Amino acid sequence: MVLVSFEDVAVDFTWEEWQDLNAAQRTLYRDVMLENYRSLVFLGHCMVKPELILNLEQGLGPVSTAGTSVWNLSGIDKGNSLVDTIQENDSRHFWQIEINSRTSNEELVEAELKIHEEIHQGTKSYECEVCLEAFYLKPQYSTDQRYHTCENPYNCKKFRGAFYSKSTFRPCQRLERGEKPHACIECGKSFYCKSHLTVHQRTHTGEKPYECNDCKKAFYSRSQLNVHLRTHTGEKPYECKECRKTFYRNSDLTVHQRTHTGEKPYECKVCSKAFYCNSQLTVHHRTHTGEKPYECQVCNKAFYCKSQLAVHHRTHTGEKPYQCQECRKAFQCRSDLTRHLRTHTGERPYGCTECRKAFYRKSDLTVHQRTHTGEKPYECKECRKAFYCNSQLTVHQRQHTGEKPYECKDCGKAFQCKYELTRHHRTHTGEKPYTCMECQKGFYTKSDLSRHLKIHTDDKP
Repeated sequence: MVLVSFEDVAVDFTWEEWQDLNAAQRTLYRDVMLENYRSLVFLGHCMVKPELILNLEQGLGPVSTAGTSVWNLSGIDKGNSLVDTIQENDSRHFWQIEINSRTSNEELVEAELKIHEEIHQGTKSYECEVCLEAFYLKPQYSTDQRYHTCENPYNCKKFRGAFYSKSTFRPCQRLERGEKPHACIECGKSFYCKSHLTVHQRTHTGEKPYECNDCKKAFYSRSQLNVHLRTHTGEKPYECKECRKTFYRNSDLTVHQRTHTGEKPYECKVCSKAFYCNSQLTVHHRTHTGEKPYECQVCNKAFYCKSQLAVHHRTHTGEKPYQCQECRKAFQCRSDLTRHLRTHTGERPYGCTECRKAFYRKSDLTVHQRTHTGEKPYECKECRKAFYCNSQLTVHQRQHTGEKPYECKDCGKAFQCKYELTRHHRTHTGEKPYTCMECQKGFYTKSDLSRHLKIHTDDKP
């Protein structure tokens, strides 16, 4: 007996071909497809509505019927007591159901209803973070994820036919060939598939259709919302097998695992410096081009990446969301808190191989090492004076411009750098954090303490 599936009697249109049909032709197509489907249901050949029929019943056009899922139940051996499983067959049978001689029609109908309801709930609630393709059901999403982890999926027979439809498979073919046919008319950036472009265009229009019900924060795509929701639930489903650290996103885990393997697949073509992920390379590349696309709306200062802008913005709002549990001191960014915690533990993990001096931060060690090599890569364009680090150059340039961005709220006096303001502020509070261990005398600054100590050692200048 030859089995007949809905795909065998369905006419396959691409989206472009559908656009060429007039209204009368589209109506005729809908009527024929719906009649074919009803006939197959009557004969017992089709127990689950294909996606095409769902679309047509809602007044939508066809996507591509090549990947439509259909259960062909007429071939079941009613006398067989063993469990038969309808599995994937040429990429057509996506969902699986175990049936045997005791499976009733009511159970089959209930299974179909469950899938039907899942399709209508949220309209494609599973969105891939890698390719942004959206799926109705979790099994579809899982198969797509297996594609992304397959080393060479287009030579892998196991996954070549594992996609739900041609429309799902085409973007992945373009990914392999490097084709990006969908271009943004605003900025010219191109993408593998239209769904990428749709999400990208929202960055221009500002549209954020996916909103969190808990905090009302909105997002460009459903996958961004799904990741955000985990910050409320605390769920971190992706765990590193090496150190047990957990992550909200699979992509974050992938990047983290490279810190264990040392793999840095993204290399700068200008200076050959390599990075764990593409976003790090993108930000680094801007240090060569000078591009700073993220600008503060308050003071117009620009930054290489969005996270730098977010931290900077807190200098205007005064927000300090990261608090030390030891002394309750708060900080504007997590890295500052991490460094501060080492002042409690005494940990200085970054040691100089030349003089054994140790530092809380790696960047401090890098700057210190230049005092040994004599390297001063940051030069003032006004007077050609050079400095060990960029922050020193920034403060120096204010001597030329006269800029004093740090103002005391008590007396209005302004300063060129934050440290000068901090030191000055102690004259108002009376705080003297640097104490002489010999005579217990306190000082506003470490340099004042150093000068005082010479009195005890008879090392006078």
